[in-house]
Amino acid sequence: MNKKVLIPILGLIALLIGAIAWLFVDLQSQRQANADIQELAALDKQEMENEYEQFALQYSEMKTKINNDSIVAQLSREQLRTQQLLEELKQVKATDAREIARLKKELATVRQVLRSYVLQIDSLNRLNENLQRENTQMQAVLAENTRQIEGLNSEKQSLSEKVAIAAQLDATAIQMTPLNKRGKVAKKMKDAKTLQVSFNIARNVTATAGNRTLYVRVMTPTGDVLSGGGTFAYENRQLDYSMKKVVEYGGEELAVTTYWNVAEFLGAGEYRVSIFADGNLIGTRTFAFNK
Repeated sequence: MNKKVLIPILGLIALLIGAIAWLFVDLQSQRQANADIQELAALDKQEMENEYEQFALQYSEMKTKINNDSIVAQLSREQLRTQQLLEELKQVKATDAREIARLKKELATVRQVLRSYVLQIDSLNRLNENLQRENTQMQAVLAENTRQIEGLNSEKQSLSEKVAIAAQLDATAIQMTPLNKRGKVAKKMKDAKTLQVSFNIARNVTATAGNRTLYVRVMTPTGDVLSGGGTFAYENRQLDYSMKKVVEYGGEELAVTTYWNVAEFLGAGEYRVSIFADGNLIGTRTFAFNK
């Protein structure tokens, strides 16, 4: 074969071999990324299953503390519904984003219904306890009165704890958006100059109205927290926050937006946003940025 013909052919073969090798390496990288995303989705699904199981157990516990047949029947129906949703969740694949999102909304509804029953049962128990106390007072002696006061203190503490659970805020519709220097959505995380985190504080008529300090904590794919220059108390320790905002909350749904100025390189990967208020974790969500 002529050398002038052979050299271009050999060059083309070399290019094809290089392209095939590059495609193989890229495919392996994509497979690893998909595996990481699936693992995080599985963890999120497991957390939801744990919450559903905990709520079903709470319904069982509440039924043992009430003698009202009508309310017991309502609790049984809600418990059955919670268990059915749990079974649906167990059958759903962790990668089925639409079904996972639907069951997350159902989980929030279950939480709100459970809180309403906590308050209702507490009210009935207090009424029953008051009637018993009045009957006891008719035959009371000083020692009995002392025991009643001690019992009231214990009930007050228990009620305060349950009301605190019902009054806890919930952060929903959490979004994290990288913005470029023009304030537009950045196509690549490395081009981000500002991170915008927005969410809603859900309606909760049992919550006390007034100013609330909200802390947003953003964890990078490397496990570091984007620092906002301060800390806050959570479960007997101090945590770094990325953003902080004071809002006036009156019990109705409230939209909140916070910003973090990028001062370091941000690469692609999984970013986890956690929101805290009143010493409680009120919402969390993970975002994947592939560029």
